[in-house]
Amino acid sequence: MQYSITFGSGHTATVPSRWRRFASMMYEGVLLFAVVFLAGYLFDTLTQSRSGLTLRTLRQVALFVAIGVYFVMCWRYSGQTLPMKTWNIRLVDRDGRTPVLSRLILRYILLWPIPLLAALLVQGASHLTGYRSTDMLIVFAPFTVFLWTWLDPQGQFLHDRLLGTRLIHIDAAKSTKAV
Repeated sequence: MQYSITFGSGHTATVPSRWRRFASMMYEGVLLFAVVFLAGYLFDTLTQSRSGLTLRTLRQVALFVAIGVYFVMCWRYSGQTLPMKTWNIRLVDRDGRTPVLSRLILRYILLWPIPLLAALLVQGASHLTGYRSTDMLIVFAPFTVFLWTWLDPQGQFLHDRLLGTRLIHIDAAKSTKAV
């Protein structure tokens, strides 16, 4: 189902399909491997840690910040990460422009609660059932952000609905002419 969004300026854009957003998210996971690897390598080099458990909380904070810097910088400068460019998806505000920096940072932070809650539920189910294999369901936690899209009238993610940001489908021909 295709949803349309009309901006204050009067022009209309379509919301990318769930499959398109899912494909972009999978591609993003591949690129995030490089971001996490580089941030982890820098963290280990700077702290001289020899184990992933050394300074674990600080490592998690450093990775959270590194991933956040990647997303916020990409969204700020072009409204897109590389996977979003590949799948012709752009992040815009209510007026169709690139959102301001503070809204982008808040968007990144608001991405996390639903998948983390799902991960917590998986962990609880694992402890409740006693089957450690239940922990493998954790791979589905990031995709729980899609649950809200079936309830939203325009098919938007919950964090986008709360912040007034939108993911729109852009025409590939128009975006190549603009470059």
